[in-house]
Amino acid sequence: GGVHHYEERLLFSLIRLRNPNTHVTYVTSVPIHPTIVDYYLELLPGIPSSHARERLHLFSTHDLSLEPLTQKILNRPRLIERLRQQINTDVAYMTCFNSTSLEKELSLKLGIPLLAANPNFLHWGTKAGSRQMFADCGVPHPDGSGLVWNSNELAISAAELWERQPHLKRMVVKLNEGFSGQGNALLELQSIADYRPGMASHRDRVRAIQDSFASLRFQCTTEIWERFCLRIGELGAIVEAFVEGDEKRSPSVQCCITPNGQVEVLSTHDQSLGGPDGQIFLGCTFPAASEYRMQLQDVGLQVGKALAKRGIIERYSVDFIAVKESADQTWSLQALEINLRQGGTTHPVMMMKLLTDGNYNPDDGQFYTPQGQPKCYRASDNLKKEAYQGLLPDDLMDIAVRERLHFNTVSSTGTVFHMMSSLSEHGKLGLTSIADSIPQANRMYDQVAAALNNACSERLRLLSSSNAKQLKPDLKIKNTERNNSQMSVV
Repeated sequence: GGVHHYEERLLFSLIRLRNPNTHVTYVTSVPIHPTIVDYYLELLPGIPSSHARERLHLFSTHDLSLEPLTQKILNRPRLIERLRQQINTDVAYMTCFNSTSLEKELSLKLGIPLLAANPNFLHWGTKAGSRQMFADCGVPHPDGSGLVWNSNELAISAAELWERQPHLKRMVVKLNEGFSGQGNALLELQSIADYRPGMASHRDRVRAIQDSFASLRFQCTTEIWERFCLRIGELGAIVEAFVEGDEKRSPSVQCCITPNGQVEVLSTHDQSLGGPDGQIFLGCTFPAASEYRMQLQDVGLQVGKALAKRGIIERYSVDFIAVKESADQTWSLQALEINLRQGGTTHPVMMMKLLTDGNYNPDDGQFYTPQGQPKCYRASDNLKKEAYQGLLPDDLMDIAVRERLHFNTVSSTGTVFHMMSSLSEHGKLGLTSIADSIPQANRMYDQVAAALNNACSERLRLLSSSNAKQLKPDLKIKNTERNNSQMSVV
């Protein structure tokens, strides 16, 4: 639940209001809490928040359904007309988390350009399209299959992969359009080891694999094979070798293709993954480890140039698996997928850039303020705990101020929050802790978690104390009633 809270990820765009000539029109499914809006406006360096507030135009569809936000807007022609009246079509542009045919249709109705990848090219951001692109570019990637559309084709492809890689222990089945690890499932081969290459025929191997699909381990714990199988028919799927290793990391590189076809690196990250098999995106640290940071850049640029030749613009990222080789202690990288959209690594680096007015240096993969101070961060969408439920955005602001956790524009360090509206209902919060080093950023992140934990413990103590005070009068009343009852009997 609470998918609409992710619409707040793009609130870093409000920082653009530091330019006194800029107007921002922001549309969400439900209205944004005023405290959250004030929070972002107060971050603006050198601009009165009241002046910025006059140039911010907030709109809402007042619709909590699971329909895509853009579809909600398209369903409301009067809202589209109000948006059109609000913007200057000569200079305005539209940006979004992910571009599809819906966003393309809305940009045409508004009469402004869509600053995102053309939906016609979204194939290159799918699992099968990514594998094709890596092969075309000569980028190392795990062995796997092409796109399949049913369980029988999937079983045949898995059997052929096993025959090419007889020592495989596991495979990953991926829906072609899954994201953040959702839509992935793990196929354990140990349970059907009797059908491994050299021990059984190809036909028996296919049958054994197909029978084992019912016991796939899904990254989304509520998923079941019957529903997953239907989605294979809708979206297509691939099967891929699971990369083993005693020491593994999940780095990524984020780049941007300008309208004139130039490719620039925006950031590298080491991603934090969770879920049953460590395939669900939880957060990231910037920059990626120095051992492979420059290699990430090189591959990112290589892929970007190939994308640019196909007419693709705007942000993209490439996810990798890094395995430490025991022989020489070096890290080998294999590319996993391309994301032609904004993602969990987009808003933290943009927030740091806009708050500090600094820039990424491709020569060493570091980020520097105008004064030459390097900056790092730890970011997450998933600081989550059941005890946090019930905390309001105002409560979070009180805790941040009291514990001095908020971002300091003078030192360019501190924590910036996002997805604050999900805290009360889901006990979930996003944050980016910006510091001078990754260890310092980790400490800041941990301080936020500790402060929230302490505040929740304090709240429980107050509730317990309040309940106890209410209970004592009740006991007196009951005793009085009992005494009166006894007296009347006598």
